[in-house]
Amino acid sequence: MSTFAKAKGSRGKVTTPGKTSRSQKAGLQFPVGRISRFMRHGKYAERIGAGAPVYLSSVLEYLAAELLELAGNAAKDFKKNRILPRHIQLAVRNDEELNRLMANAIISCGGAVPFIHQALLPAGTKEEPQQEL
Repeated sequence: MSTFAKAKGSRGKVTTPGKTSRSQKAGLQFPVGRISRFMRHGKYAERIGAGAPVYLSSVLEYLAAELLELAGNAAKDFKKNRILPRHIQLAVRNDEELNRLMANAIISCGGAVPFIHQALLPAGTKEEPQQEL
């Protein structure tokens, strides 16, 4: 018996099983094959293991998802439906880990993060908490 199965309802035609990409096998959205090609042509090392591009693409996918989630929340706070560079800037600079990772990165059209030093704020009146009777 052949290893190829007949497709249901196909009049005797033998179909070959479809190819599954390495991204599908790993359950990723980012392209494992493209990252593998970049690693090979980038001359980072003479040899590259089979798991290295899978791991790198999963890390990149995680970072992109994290950044997009925070930027989407920033856009929602400003009641906008589209993520702008300003929202990405605010998301990166307000998150401690992403800020450390992208400390030297400049986001074009990102603006500055709002900050007012405590000494520049007006002296507020100290209100004593009211006691309940």
